[in-house]
Amino acid sequence: MRVMKKILLSAVLAAMLVTSSLFAAGVPEINAKALSTFNSQFANATDVDWSVGENYYKADFRYNNNYVAAYYNTEGEFIATVRNISSLNLPVTLQTNLKNHYSSYWISDLYEVAKAESISYYITLENADQKIVLKSTGGSDWSIHKKSNKA
Repeated sequence: MRVMKKILLSAVLAAMLVTSSLFAAGVPEINAKALSTFNSQFANATDVDWSVGENYYKADFRYNNNYVAAYYNTEGEFIATVRNISSLNLPVTLQTNLKNHYSSYWISDLYEVAKAESISYYITLENADQKIVLKSTGGSDWSIHKKSNKA
C-alpha cells in the first residue's frame, strides 16, 4: 500500500512538471522595460496577450472597452498603439472628405495609429472593382496608400 502511494505521488508530480514546463514554453520573453512602460501606460488593461515579432513586442489587450494593440521596440521603448475605430470616430474634416470623394465605396477596415508625436488613420475602401487603402495624418485630406483592382 505504501509503495502504491509513492508511485502514485511520483506520477502526479511528474505530470505536474511536464504540464508546467509546457505552459512556460508558450509564454514569450518580454523586455522588462516594455512591461514596465506598458503597465504604467495602461494600468487598467485587461485580457493582455503578449507576442514577439522580429523587431518588436506587441501587447493585445482591452482598454476602456476597446481592443487595442501596443507596440514596443526591442529596447522596450513605446512605438505606437493601434485600434480599430468607427468612421464616426474620425475627425469631421476626414468624414466630410470621404463623403465628398469616395461616396461610391464602402468601408471594410478603419484603424487609428497613435504614436507619441502623431496620430494617423488608415481606411480600406472597396467597391465592386477596386480596393483602396487611404492614409491621413490627422489633417483634412487622405492620400492613397495602396490601390488594387479586384479580379
